[in-house]
Amino acid sequence: MSEKTLQHRIDGPDDAPVLVLGAALGTTWHMWDRQIPELTRQWRVIRFDLPGHGGSPAHAAPSVAELADRLIATLDGLGVDRFGYAGCNIGGAIGTQLALTRPHRVTSLALVSSSPRYGTADAWRQRGVVIRTNGLDPIARTAPEHWFTPGFAGAQPAIVEWAVQMVRTTDPGCYIAACEALASYDVRSSLGRVGVPTLVVVGSEDQVTPTTDARTLAAGIPDASLALVPGTSHLAPVEQPAAVTELLIRHFTHAWHDKPGPGGQAAIGAAAPKPQIAPPPPPQAPPAAIESGLAQPEQDRGGTYEAGLKVRREVLGDAHVDRAQAAADDFTGDFQDFITRYAWGETWTRPGLDRRTRSIITLTALTARGHKEELALHTRAALRNGLTPSEIKEVLLHTAIYCGVPAANSAFAVAQQVIREETTPEG
Repeated sequence: MSEKTLQHRIDGPDDAPVLVLGAALGTTWHMWDRQIPELTRQWRVIRFDLPGHGGSPAHAAPSVAELADRLIATLDGLGVDRFGYAGCNIGGAIGTQLALTRPHRVTSLALVSSSPRYGTADAWRQRGVVIRTNGLDPIARTAPEHWFTPGFAGAQPAIVEWAVQMVRTTDPGCYIAACEALASYDVRSSLGRVGVPTLVVVGSEDQVTPTTDARTLAAGIPDASLALVPGTSHLAPVEQPAAVTELLIRHFTHAWHDKPGPGGQAAIGAAAPKPQIAPPPPPQAPPAAIESGLAQPEQDRGGTYEAGLKVRREVLGDAHVDRAQAAADDFTGDFQDFITRYAWGETWTRPGLDRRTRSIITLTALTARGHKEELALHTRAALRNGLTPSEIKEVLLHTAIYCGVPAANSAFAVAQQVIREETTPEG
């Protein structure tokens, strides 16, 4: 299988309209098993596994856009032009990306347990640090409590074990890449450009992508309906299969029958009036271009500033950058601008060294100079940039020879505390 395509499975009649189903992070296409008997009565259903999930080859994809491109390459290989799409979690992100970038391909959309922005970039990168250090087992063991309501989990131990094993057998590198993809995913300001009929489905007890996220989607997409599934958590297609199946059938059937596609043939998801499942929330103002920081708009500062701010956030984390910019005033504002432009926009963005190598150099320099506060900050950054605790230990051991034992001793104390904080799994 090519690195540019995804492992997939096809069910249903060859001559039926195509419906593509995208799975959640840490799951396989089997999360849609309970929907298949009913959906294949009317559609040719194509399910796919994310890279490194299930039996899919471990060719990591670092962005939602890359995952969407691979899905399109897969569908092109199957001769599929237009299709309806339903996705859960990151599968929903892929569907939204396709609706935004390939509107001529996606004819109707269902976003299940989805969001225009999944949590925070810091949280996703932190998860990557935990996995890189501890493997996927801690994530696997806590998956059921995030995916299912307590009552369902207690009554369905076999499904709980299935969920744990799905995560546990996922390729860690591909899972970390998916975390990075979600860290950089944010389509809040683009929702108004989704031009296909869309159904947003959310479980009332979902804490991963809560109802507020679903309402943001439904409010931002011009032709969207919102459906709330009572007493259900994140993996709604597994916990409430009949309810989710009925919603999908109703949504895609109305779209299919109500408007012809190219050449006069009906197409899944063609623009059509559909029942309003729940009153859409009032439109929300688009997120501010500058959520925190200096008063001067970023777009007025030039490309160096914008590139630097992006890298600074990715390496140090949104929380740190937000605090630094919020604390900036007339006295310190120019210094923050200077750091962003020259340290991050002109040095960290240079192509000659990767970020891992730059972290090693930075840790060495800060150890040599005894800058403990900055060392703590850049130990966190080094973990985000892919260094393991063992590699950081080797860096500090090496500095003991060339920078002095007292300096390395202090550095070990700082780094040890940071590594404990950053790599200890939640729960």
